[in-house]
Amino acid sequence: MASISSVGIGSGLDVKSIVSQLVALEQKPLDKLKLAGTTVDTKISAFGEFKSMFSTLASAASSLNSLTTWNAVTATSSNTSAVTATALGGTAASNFSVEVLTLAKTQSTASQAFLPTGSMPGAGTLQIQLGTWTAPGDTFTGGSATAVDITVEATDTVSGIASKINGANAGVTATVLTDASGERLLLRSKNSGADAGFKMSVTNDGGITDPLDPTLTDEFGLSGLVYEATPGSTMTQQGFDATAKLNGIAISSASNTFSNVVSGVSFTALQETTSAAEISIGRDESSIKTGIQTFVDAYNKINQSMSDATKYDAGTKTSGLFQGDSGVNSLLSAMRGILQAATGGGAYSRLADIGITAERGGNLTLDSAKLGTALSANFSDVKNLFKADTSNDLSNGVAVKFKKFADGLLSIDGLFASKDASLKRSLAQNLKDQTKSSDHISRYEAQLNAKYSALDAKMASLTALNSYVAQQVTTWNKSGG
Repeated sequence: MASISSVGIGSGLDVKSIVSQLVALEQKPLDKLKLAGTTVDTKISAFGEFKSMFSTLASAASSLNSLTTWNAVTATSSNTSAVTATALGGTAASNFSVEVLTLAKTQSTASQAFLPTGSMPGAGTLQIQLGTWTAPGDTFTGGSATAVDITVEATDTVSGIASKINGANAGVTATVLTDASGERLLLRSKNSGADAGFKMSVTNDGGITDPLDPTLTDEFGLSGLVYEATPGSTMTQQGFDATAKLNGIAISSASNTFSNVVSGVSFTALQETTSAAEISIGRDESSIKTGIQTFVDAYNKINQSMSDATKYDAGTKTSGLFQGDSGVNSLLSAMRGILQAATGGGAYSRLADIGITAERGGNLTLDSAKLGTALSANFSDVKNLFKADTSNDLSNGVAVKFKKFADGLLSIDGLFASKDASLKRSLAQNLKDQTKSSDHISRYEAQLNAKYSALDAKMASLTALNSYVAQQVTTWNKSGG
């Protein structure tokens, strides 16, 4: 009884301590279940991370199996402050010169000034027609777009009219400028270029006519909004196309971007030049190198994570989460085996041929200089090494093999789905076992408390009887003397 630390109520029996120690012994199987459950939960999380890593690897392999990656080109300009260029993938390598003569301009007009601020020019209809001016105030030729009519009420202010114009989708934007002279309606084409010019005409309700010039109506009213209709209304900027010379040949564009001049190439004029800028279109080897490095990094992350999870550390005498797990070990071996299978149909059959080698432990290293040399000397063979489709899983390109391998693992009935389901079933069973064990322990503890409480009461009763008998014996001894 050396372990009893406190005296019982009636007997000196430490019921609480005895029950606690016995329950602790009964608890050990439950503790093992909890530890096992935690381990299974950790494995579920780990496989979730593996799945994410293989998804990244599949994406990297897919990129190296795509023509978009291998057809990537880059467009460079010798004068990026004046001309920039872009090129579509697959565009043939080329060089050309671009001299920017004029930038595209957008037509703008300003009405006469209206005083006081907030005044109402008058009622009528404004009509906006898109087209081309030969020169400000000269001949206007309407374009193919239908003219847009805008009804103006007598209660509309200049600002209200601007709002109506902006809401009419007429190809122009309206702004109100307010200064000491009053309010002016400013109009500007939404698009640049000669064909995006506009002319606004006015029809006045009531036919008010300027007495000084019968050809002008409502000079001091709604007509004051229209360029050419009254003194003080001006075209502040005529619309013009951008013009340039490509290899000495004149070209033009309604905007500052020339997109239909050279097949697959667009260039944008930023400022006029006095000398031509050189535009070069070439293969974008940097993006290919980036794609290959991304693949190497994705592979290494999986290899390192799985290697750590399956190894035994003799120094710390600790095992990885999946040490001895045949499934994870097989997956790691299969991944490394894919690297060993040679690709057919080209000068390069293995990654080592272009500078990608395996270190001790399985991680890959990339020799960028050797890869660059291979891309420059035998681009098509490097491309073949990754994306060759030989209809043979063993001799297909590296990217093709890894894409197929990863897709199989990630499919709805692949390894990760089945492993996840299996682990979750184990976890569910473990939780049921924990509940069952916990219920058993609760019943066991209740039984022990009842048993030892009864024993304590019985021993207390016997102790009291023993004291009574001893007292009687003492009394008898005294009376007998």
